[in-house]
Amino acid sequence: MNALNGFKTIAGLALFMVALQLLNVATGYSLMAFGLIPRTVQGLFGILTSPFLHASFAHLSANLIAFLVLGSLVMIEGVNRFITVSAIVILLGGLLVWLFGFSGVHVGASGWVFGLWAYLLSRAWFHRSWGNLLTAAVVALLYGGLIVGFLPRHGVSFEGHLFGALAGFIAAKVLLSTPRSGFNAG
Repeated sequence: MNALNGFKTIAGLALFMVALQLLNVATGYSLMAFGLIPRTVQGLFGILTSPFLHASFAHLSANLIAFLVLGSLVMIEGVNRFITVSAIVILLGGLLVWLFGFSGVHVGASGWVFGLWAYLLSRAWFHRSWGNLLTAAVVALLYGGLIVGFLPRHGVSFEGHLFGALAGFIAAKVLLSTPRSGFNAG
């Protein structure tokens, strides 16, 4: 898959989130029932659905640009890598929120965003190259403020942020070679 098709995939996912938000608003936020509810049988399905649902348009817009940028940077490695990293982040991060998250409905792509962010930063460590180091530096510069998302705040699933980032780190650890000394040209 070339870069343009990869970006179309990321943009398609973003448009899907917008369409779901429009449907959610039109139905009086009835789709919130599909959010992740920790330690409930119903909430297990939310592991898969919650990253696509948002509590408001402001919530959605807060996640969308970062998702487009960070998702595209992961997609450069190919659609299979993007899908694998995303699956690890969504499933592992979501499971950890389901197990340890505070009561309430958890929704939003921010756990996914934090996972992509952590994957890109960790990739520079596990697969050292000048390209990965440069990407990590740009990601750290543009999105270093995400670190504030780890702080507990009312109405924000900091657990989703924390466990998404942990899952992104684990994705990098599992998918990439062990740390090596020096840098590669690629």
